[in-house]
Amino acid sequence: MSNKILDNAATHFRSKLDGSMRSMEVPEWETTIYYYPTSSLKDESQIFQLQSEGKTVEALVMSIILKARDEHGKRLFVAADRAQFMNEVDPTVIFRVAAEVNGADRESIEDIEKN
Repeated sequence: MSNKILDNAATHFRSKLDGSMRSMEVPEWETTIYYYPTSSLKDESQIFQLQSEGKTVEALVMSIILKARDEHGKRLFVAADRAQFMNEVDPTVIFRVAAEVNGADRESIEDIEKN
């Protein structure tokens, strides 16, 4: 027997994922990153796990890896890219991109860019 409330909850979530993607220009990377304003609990749990282990920067990187998409909705990065992000990419840009894909408000993003 199907649970009507759970079915409704799943339909609601699918409608959020089927919505239009947002985008941000990343001139330093010479690209536009697209992302959905929401992501699955599975993806969020990976990010939360890193945060709970005190690995805040790695959690930000993982949020980019899991959320950044091309214009067709295909992921731009894979988990194996984490090491290169951590060691070879400008942290200022990482913080700005992570803030945007994680839904930080414009004021918070501007504060990150200043620091």
